[in-house]
Amino acid sequence: MLNVLLVIVAALVLVVVATRWYGSSRWAARTQALRSELVAARVPITARAVDFAELEGLPAPVQRFFRAVLTDGHPLIAAVHLRHTGTFNMSETAEQWRAFTSDQQVVIQRPGFDWDGRIAMLPGLPVHVHDAYVAGEGVLHASLLGAVVVADLRGGGDIAQGELMRFLAEATWYPTALLPSQGVRWTGIDDRSAWATLTDGSVSVALRFTFHPDGPVDTVFAEARARTVGGTLVPTPWQGRFWNYEDRGGVHVPIDGEVAWLLPAAPKPYWRGHMTEIAFQFAQ
Repeated sequence: MLNVLLVIVAALVLVVVATRWYGSSRWAARTQALRSELVAARVPITARAVDFAELEGLPAPVQRFFRAVLTDGHPLIAAVHLRHTGTFNMSETAEQWRAFTSDQQVVIQRPGFDWDGRIAMLPGLPVHVHDAYVAGEGVLHASLLGAVVVADLRGGGDIAQGELMRFLAEATWYPTALLPSQGVRWTGIDDRSAWATLTDGSVSVALRFTFHPDGPVDTVFAEARARTVGGTLVPTPWQGRFWNYEDRGGVHVPIDGEVAWLLPAAPKPYWRGHMTEIAFQFAQ
């Protein structure tokens, strides 16, 4: 009986190892294809450097923000590569936090990004996730071990809008993308906040940015962003919060962040991350 059990266990281990190998290979190919699409959609950035002259006429908190995180004459960011570690809440209703690592590629023009995450569901059983905005389409693809598909969404409409919102919110990590010359339109609210609107083709989004008194972004807020509930996309208020700013490559960026759905009962955080690496590609 013991020998039979050992054979079964060995067979299961071999199946898992083979599935992981197959899944990793398949996922790497998918990542390469998605990022090739991202690169193919790029267009040149016409301006080359930050020019504080374009801040004239912007709401006061927006001007303070740019002067706090950028320097006049600094090269514009054309692309950025980021890595994060943190925890992700896998449950729509409960608290099921799991560790994650991620690798993210962002291009500024045409707006786009690919977030390639690994979430540790169980020891040795990661869920691979692509969350992306590519050529005007939103992408959400998740696979257990990179092989067994558990979610696969791609297209326009709500998912594209939700992913472009993410691009705009995360521009705290590549703040030259928020300049008017890069397509963002600012509308003042009060001395601490302003609306930012970004349009890419047929997709248009607006977020409310709230700033610290000394300039940097504190929170970003969307009145409605698509949230997956039982396989259906439900518009839900959403907020991102950023802190622990540091200078990286001459740009002041947040190292830590948290993202939450603002549900009627209480906020429901689902992503908490710490940036471990950031590398800019500047306009030339």
